Amino acid sequence: MNAPHMFPVRPGDPALARRLAKEIEGEVLFDAFSRGRYATDASIYQIEPLGVVIPKTRQDIVRTLEIARDAGVPVLPRGGGTSQCGQTVGEAIVIDCSKYLNRVVSVDAEAGTAVVEPGITLDGLNKQLKSTGLWYPVDISTGSRATLGGMTANNSCGSRSFKYGIMRDNVAAIDAFLADGSAVRFGEENTAGLLTRNDDGPESRIFRELLRIGEREADEIRTRFPDVMRRVGGYNIDALMPADRINLAHILIGSEGTLAVTDRVHLKLSPQPKEKVLGICHFPTFYQAMDATQHLVKLNPTTAELVDRTMIDLAREIPMFRETVNRFVKGEPDALLLVEFADDDPQENLRLLDALEGVMADLGFEGGVVRAEDKAFQSAVWEVRKQGLNIMMSMKGDGKPVSFVEDCAVRLEHLADYTDRLTKVFEKHGTTGTWYAHAAVGTLHVRPILNMKTEDGAKKMRAIAEEAFEMVKEYKGAHSGEHGDGLVRSEFHEEMYGKRVVDSFGDVKTLMDPEGRLNPGKIVNPPKMDDRTLMRFKPGYETEKSETVFDWSAWGGFPGAVEMCNNNGACRKRDAGVMCPSYRATGDEKDVVRGRANSLRLALSGQLGPDAVTSDSMADTLKLCVSCKACRSECPTGVDMAKMKLEVLAKRAEKYGLSRRERLVADLPRMAKTASKMGGVLNALNRMPGAGMVREKMFGLAADRLPPDWAAKPFAQDGEVIGPETGTPVVLLVDTFSRYFDADQTADAIRLLSAAGCRVHLPALPRDGRPVCCGRTYLAAGLPDRAKAEAERTLDVLKPYLDQDMPILGLEPSCHLGYRDEIPGLVRNDLSAKLATSSKLVIEYLADELEAGRLSLSLKSLGKPILIHGHCHEKSYGPAKKLVPLLSRIPGSEVKMIDSSCCGMAGAFGYQAETADVSRRMGELSLAPAIREADKDTILVADGTSCRHQIADLTKRGAKHAVSILAEAIDG
Repeated sequence: MNAPHMFPVRPGDPALARRLAKEIEGEVLFDAFSRGRYATDASIYQIEPLGVVIPKTRQDIVRTLEIARDAGVPVLPRGGGTSQCGQTVGEAIVIDCSKYLNRVVSVDAEAGTAVVEPGITLDGLNKQLKSTGLWYPVDISTGSRATLGGMTANNSCGSRSFKYGIMRDNVAAIDAFLADGSAVRFGEENTAGLLTRNDDGPESRIFRELLRIGEREADEIRTRFPDVMRRVGGYNIDALMPADRINLAHILIGSEGTLAVTDRVHLKLSPQPKEKVLGICHFPTFYQAMDATQHLVKLNPTTAELVDRTMIDLAREIPMFRETVNRFVKGEPDALLLVEFADDDPQENLRLLDALEGVMADLGFEGGVVRAEDKAFQSAVWEVRKQGLNIMMSMKGDGKPVSFVEDCAVRLEHLADYTDRLTKVFEKHGTTGTWYAHAAVGTLHVRPILNMKTEDGAKKMRAIAEEAFEMVKEYKGAHSGEHGDGLVRSEFHEEMYGKRVVDSFGDVKTLMDPEGRLNPGKIVNPPKMDDRTLMRFKPGYETEKSETVFDWSAWGGFPGAVEMCNNNGACRKRDAGVMCPSYRATGDEKDVVRGRANSLRLALSGQLGPDAVTSDSMADTLKLCVSCKACRSECPTGVDMAKMKLEVLAKRAEKYGLSRRERLVADLPRMAKTASKMGGVLNALNRMPGAGMVREKMFGLAADRLPPDWAAKPFAQDGEVIGPETGTPVVLLVDTFSRYFDADQTADAIRLLSAAGCRVHLPALPRDGRPVCCGRTYLAAGLPDRAKAEAERTLDVLKPYLDQDMPILGLEPSCHLGYRDEIPGLVRNDLSAKLATSSKLVIEYLADELEAGRLSLSLKSLGKPILIHGHCHEKSYGPAKKLVPLLSRIPGSEVKMIDSSCCGMAGAFGYQAETADVSRRMGELSLAPAIREADKDTILVADGTSCRHQIADLTKRGAKHAVSILAEAIDG
């Protein structure tokens, strides 16, 4: 993890950490694992920071700057850590404002302005602005996790910059702290007033000198700066050229934290578009799409975004995008342009969409437009485009699309020739490129596929960069058109702008940061972009080889699967979907998929010391992972942290053994038959005064959490066949929880399936008389061999039914869906593979068969609205989307799905004394408030036993499995 040290204090310095912890209110993270998590961003680089500060107050930032000055060390302000050029990595004290300094300070709807703290995300801001009819229109694809402070420092652009401009066009002023901690407002100023100020304070001196630099270099700037909208390289010294009024905030916008640390940003807002339509233009060749762009933009769309063949193919391989892509892509085009119109008059939008079809026909592509007029359809299409980077990075193997020439900007009349020539450059160096993004403004995200683990990859990167930038210069374009400079492009400023301009950048840096302590090495005095000692995969990078629980060969091994995390940070989102519930509860990088993946990669490659994989620090890193499986489906690069966690748990169990609580939970299915015979006694004991304290002392189970009640009469109809003799044969595999705790819902499921026309086969018990089980409790304890043995028992029981191609149905999502995922990874044979394709949840099976008309079900009205909380695994594997249509078959029912993340109970997680509080915080994010707001007569549905117990604990209301609600509605 280490690069050569440049400063008197080494990473993790305990004295510096102690002083910071003593003098600020916020958090100070100087341990090796925390430093490792902040050593990377979404770029190819990795530099270990000195430590990390999470400020709680503005004064914390000031004090950190003062302490850093005393220690002679640099400071690096960081937002969401999604930078693609290495802006947010460096040997410095990293200041992360995203956890606490993330408020909207004020909104003036009449003036169309807002003031925000630097840590608020774009989507978080726009969510709060929604009721005002305004939005912040710099709509970058990473808006769910990118912060306004980071966007300002990067001069971010977004897909609709063709209409709304870039950050520079949408920021009125910036309140900032200079390197010495002094506060300065940078905003619009009267030039004459600045030059005639009498005071000689640092603020006035800096402002006057900036104006002198602008006046001195005006001719050189006009000559050297390219005339394209998307130019974000270097400092915006063109904003300093002589004019009656200038906005000094522009010198900070795009400065990448090298001149000042943002305190507050004053934003210009825009009216929210009321109506939109989208035309998806299809092209047989990539060149034709690029050539057509200059003609399509004459219709004045809000945007025209490129999607290339590679992105189409990769998106089709990702479950969360497949259905949408198949809907908006017709045939096998080589490229698409997503052209949007957003006039307030819906009829005008339709006229423009007609005109788009006309222009396409004139260009020879008649019938080449797929119209998206429905808002939900448009949103789904844009979500695919927004995830473009992650989709491209979902390629398996060491070769990945690499960001270094990905946002050069040229004029539209040159776009087709430029892209064609650049493709030939890639071919010359034995590679290909991926293309997507902002065709309307001549900025395409192009990434050649390179293996950055090798010296050859780094050499090719430099060679391609030099040829590409020379070409951009020839076209009078910009080498840095959106994603900034950082470590990857700063080196090329002199080639693109000339020495005099670069010297002026140095003058600005020296003026505002005379000691060079703010994010050194970016924009001014940068290192070589191909210095592999600064990269994530440094010379000599190797990962440990050891036996694994699961087969990771598709990724080249377990480390390769971990390395799929590209740090783009989709897991840091806080709005739609489930991922990542622990991060949503704590706001800590440690508790997000990205942070865990980075820790695993560093541990597997020996960068966190010996035995790091089985260390307590690694256990702490994974402690709050609830194995919700959201990352499996919502991470576009497919980082399945729940499965990766099982690998670590197995190694720890092998090394340290299990605690008393871990053994208790792991053996629950094995002990349940015997324990259930004393169920009534156990239920009474659990409610006795002091019982909670005993449970906590003996097993580490939270004293204030009441364990689930054992069923008065466990399910015991094994071996029976129930339902009409001529019915469709199905197997109901009863899990431990549906047998011993929720037996009533098992009876409901049998009655429901029978009423729908199924003949339900209930497998007989094995010879030993103990019911079969999925083995998940053993897997979660780190005992894969025991889990495998349980799975093999289950397969033996199910073999006769699988041989007859019967569907295998189940009730508890976390148990039954394991037969599709973990179990085939444990038991690698044809029978296990067949079980994976034959397994369905009861609700999933019924929804499919009723929709297909192969089953029928007569239902009566229940006269009440229905509110559903989808189990995380139902969402990850897909069955959750079937719940609303299925329950809507109940006549007169208003059925809604709660937009919620994980409930937080997650099996034993919510019962553990050390995680019970976080469990409740997860549940209180959205689930519990939605239930409290629901009418008291509303029927609550939750298919997971853990979910139902969390709902009861937090809201004192009962929820039922969907099969029980449907069974209640059976007509006759």
